Amino acid sequence: MFEGSYVAIVTPFKDGKIDFEKLKELVEFHIKNGTSGIVPCGTTGESATLSYEEHERVIDVVVKTVSGRIKVVAGTGSNSTTETIEMTAFAKKAGVDGVLLVSPYYNKPTQKGLYLHFKKVAEEIDIPVMLYNIQSRTAVNIEPETIAKLHTECKNIVAVKEASGSLEQMTKILNLCPNIDMLSGDDALTLPLMSIGGKGVVSVVANIIPKEVAEMVGAYLNGNIEKARKLHYKMFLLIKAMFIETNPIPVKTAMGILGMCGSDMRLPMCAMDEKNKEKLAKAMMDYGLKKE
Repeated sequence: MFEGSYVAIVTPFKDGKIDFEKLKELVEFHIKNGTSGIVPCGTTGESATLSYEEHERVIDVVVKTVSGRIKVVAGTGSNSTTETIEMTAFAKKAGVDGVLLVSPYYNKPTQKGLYLHFKKVAEEIDIPVMLYNIQSRTAVNIEPETIAKLHTECKNIVAVKEASGSLEQMTKILNLCPNIDMLSGDDALTLPLMSIGGKGVVSVVANIIPKEVAEMVGAYLNGNIEKARKLHYKMFLLIKAMFIETNPIPVKTAMGILGMCGSDMRLPMCAMDEKNKEKLAKAMMDYGLKKE
């Protein structure tokens, strides 16, 4: 159901408010450059700093702008099961193709708690679900056995965005449930993940180089491994530069440098350290990116 290059799209701000016109422009940019799907209101979209009203409007604007041309998988996860259900219900009504559910953060649920949380959401709202496993943000890993149990028991839990950084864990998940659509949550591991059966990526770097990310994923899926490998190595240092500070600080800074959108972020995200900004600018220049 979910394969290809999905972009974890940024939320552009202007004077502290969401720049919805710019958001529409960015969606069109991705459609033009071969992106398979838009993922609004994820970590890269600074969802934690959006009000509920803003969160809903971002999803609605993205869905209406896409207008069925590519897929939309909306971030609707929360550390509250009730809030997750409410946001997921809204996303379904708005017309998304699926939802991305991050594991509950801060409250550190047990594996049983994770299982009950995701199962409750999947049972309440009949919509394709992509689990989002990112222990570095949430403090708890969704263990492979928990993912397999959910995938087996809940027909609409069909995918997982894996950002554990562990190819061993990814291999174990695919061994337990080979039919699940696994997408990389780490740009640097997209190609290695596809080599063991992954279907693509939910990408940060695709915010600035969507065509190349889509080409790499497409090349691998179509059997052109050598082309995919070349693109992987070409992008690698730029990818690493996207994470020299907490995401989305570098990618938003890069987009500001390129004139794609403002680099404004909401606290506690803040402007990039100047020395790191110089490193980022160099990586962009070495890649061949220039201001439009």
